Amino acid sequence: MTATGQPAAPRTDERLLRTSPLRKLLGRPELGSVVGAAAVFLFFAIVADSFLQASSLGTVLYAASTIGIMAAPVALLMIGGEFDLSAGVMVTSSALISSMFSYQMTANVWVGVFVSLLVTLGFGAFNGFMLTRTKLPSFIITLGTFLMLTGLNLGFTKLISGTVSTKAIGNMEGFESARKVFASYLTIGGVELKVTILWWAALVAIATWILIRTRFGNWIFAVGGEADAARAVGVPVIRTRIGLYLGVAFAAWVSGQHLLFSYDVVQSGEGVGNELIYIIAAVIGGCLITGGYGSAIGSAIGAIIFGMTSKGIVYAEWNPDWFKFFLGAMLLLATLLNAWVRKRAEATK
Repeated sequence: MTATGQPAAPRTDERLLRTSPLRKLLGRPELGSVVGAAAVFLFFAIVADSFLQASSLGTVLYAASTIGIMAAPVALLMIGGEFDLSAGVMVTSSALISSMFSYQMTANVWVGVFVSLLVTLGFGAFNGFMLTRTKLPSFIITLGTFLMLTGLNLGFTKLISGTVSTKAIGNMEGFESARKVFASYLTIGGVELKVTILWWAALVAIATWILIRTRFGNWIFAVGGEADAARAVGVPVIRTRIGLYLGVAFAAWVSGQHLLFSYDVVQSGEGVGNELIYIIAAVIGGCLITGGYGSAIGSAIGAIIFGMTSKGIVYAEWNPDWFKFFLGAMLLLATLLNAWVRKRAEATK
C-alpha cells in the first residue's frame, strides 16, 4: 500500500502578486524629499508673512528652476554612479563662448548660441571619454575639467575683452529673440514666471521618461548598480556614461544662455561652487552617492527645497549668512530620512 498525502497547495507566481499602495509609496526614492519639502514650506509659511504671496511663489520657483535645470541631468549621472564637478563652471563657459564669439565675429547672436552648444557638448564628451578611457574616478576627471575651465574662463575673457567680464551684446542682431527663448517672463494669473521654469519642467519630464520608459533608463540603473555585471549582460557601459555627461553639458548650455541673456554681460568667475548645490539637490531628492538609486522628480523636489530656503530666509528677514547652515542641515536630515525610507521599503518586500 502507498500512503497518499494531502495535495500541495498551488504556488502563486510572485510576479502576479499585487503590490499595496503603501509598499509602492515606500519604494519611491523621492518620498523623503516630499516630506522635507512639506516641512520647509510649513516652516516658512509660519515665520515669514510674505512667503505665501503669489509674487513670492514666482520668485521661489525661479530660484528653484536655476538649480533644477542642472539638478535633473546631474541626478541621472549620479544614478549612473558618477559625478561632475565641472558642471558649475561649465555653465559660465557656455555663456562666455556665446557672448565672445558673437561679439568678436560681429555675427548674429544665434550663431554664438549654436557654437556654444557644440563646444559645451564637447566638454561633456571629453569628461565621458576620459572617464571611460583612463578608468580614473569621475571625481578626479571632472575636478581636472573644473580647474581647466576655471582657468580658461578667466584667461580667455581677459585676453579677448581686457577685463574679467564680457562686452555687452544687447544691441546685436538676434539678441531679443534669444532673450525670449532663454530669459523671458510669462504672466500667469497675475504672477510673473521666468521661462526657465518651463525649461526645468521639460527637462525633468524628459529625464523621468528616460528613466522609466526607455531602455537607456534601464542601462543607467544597471551601470550605477554594478557596472561589471551590467557589461556582462550586454549593457553598453561606455555609451551610457558618455550620454549622461552629454546630458549634463546640454543643461549647462541652457543655464549658460539664460545667464547671458538675463544680464547681457557675464563675469568669468561665476559658477564656482554651484556644482555642489546641484549634487546636494539630487541627494536631497533621494539619489544615492553610490549610484543605482534615485529619480529626476526627486531632484526637482530638492531644487524646490533649495528655492524655498534661499528665498524664505529673505522673506523672514533673517541674515542670509545662515543659508549655508540650513542647506547643510537639510542635506544631513534628508539623507537620514531617505535612508530610513529605503530600509522601510526593503523591510516590506
